Amino acid sequence: MKILILQRVPYFKIEYHRGISHDLHEVTYFGTDPALATLPSDLRCERVSRPGVRSAFDEARDWLAQRPRDFDRVISMSEYELLDAARLREHLGVPGAPLDQVALARDKVLMKQAVERAGLRVPRFLPLTRFLELDGRVPWHGRTVLKPTRGASSEDVLVFDTPRHAVAAITTGRAETGSEPEDLQVEEFVSGPIRHFDGLVQGGRILVLSASEYVGTCLKYAQGLPMGSFQIEFSEQTRAWVSRALAAVRIEDGSFHLEAIVHEGELVFLEVGNRVGGADVVATVELATGVHLPSYELRVLLGEPVARALPEPPAQRRRYGWFVHPGHHLAGREFEGLDGTMPFRVSPRVVAWNELPCGAPLPDHITYQAGETVLAGIVASNTSEDTRDWIVDLFDSLSVRTAAEQVSA
Repeated sequence: MKILILQRVPYFKIEYHRGISHDLHEVTYFGTDPALATLPSDLRCERVSRPGVRSAFDEARDWLAQRPRDFDRVISMSEYELLDAARLREHLGVPGAPLDQVALARDKVLMKQAVERAGLRVPRFLPLTRFLELDGRVPWHGRTVLKPTRGASSEDVLVFDTPRHAVAAITTGRAETGSEPEDLQVEEFVSGPIRHFDGLVQGGRILVLSASEYVGTCLKYAQGLPMGSFQIEFSEQTRAWVSRALAAVRIEDGSFHLEAIVHEGELVFLEVGNRVGGADVVATVELATGVHLPSYELRVLLGEPVARALPEPPAQRRRYGWFVHPGHHLAGREFEGLDGTMPFRVSPRVVAWNELPCGAPLPDHITYQAGETVLAGIVASNTSEDTRDWIVDLFDSLSVRTAAEQVSA
């Protein structure tokens, strides 16, 4: 099989060789030089560099116009290039999810409309342009969220006390997001614990499902506070709810990362992606279930039946959690170390602890990636409560030391 991969996610986050036999298939990676540089040097494949000035679709189309060739699959494992892959599949006549189906799981307005039609609760919402036409006269009165329709990591997300405050800030230019009005939406703020559901689906059937609850939020992380999550039990009722949400947005094959708010005992749909979760979601799911989601997603995308090939979960059931401390809010400074972490870093519950080396520059962008941000790791215990409490205690104890970044003459 001839496979074209739009390469954007660092190779070690996906480990393509675990899901695709590079000896059996002809695999071509198409990406920018930094993205291609993450590929193992001994990997049997073709590497095609693109400028990275325009979209992956536009640059792939131009490349193939100059050097025509056929592919049996076009794959992207990056949320930001799922639409490019769909466009390229349609352009080349390659099997796979069509553009309108992929868009349903990328656009937050479209996905909430679909989930609401399926009878599941969603926050009340409007596209920004309609919200402004109504001058903020909407069916809710409390806190109001402004967010991009295709954003991630809570970048450019703003929260206002009321719809009227949102209108005033937007119309006077005080609400700066970096997005065009047509690419923004407004929704009511729904309070409660936020959970994420991660797993694998093939032919519309959930094969793997893991449930976790956040400590902190993506929005507060974007603002400079640590976050994490811990695995929890889930009921068959919850599994059915997740299945209905996935069916509503037509996520039928591959990995998924779905977020919901527990409000007054009811799950409220927040958003979903046809991709694996960020931070250490992939690692914690594999530790708990034995399933490396990207590997099996790739097999699904190649059309291989995987239900009977899934490994048995570990005999010892433990509750895993991941934790990450940001550094982007301290950009322009150097990392000098952490205080208050010694009892935690030597804890037998720690599975992974990745701390920046002293003197390293702090990132200038939001990242959950170990080796880029201040601290990232994995913890495990026998109960969800213990895992949660360990993460909470860590966040309450640690503080970050920084120094002014050295500038060479």
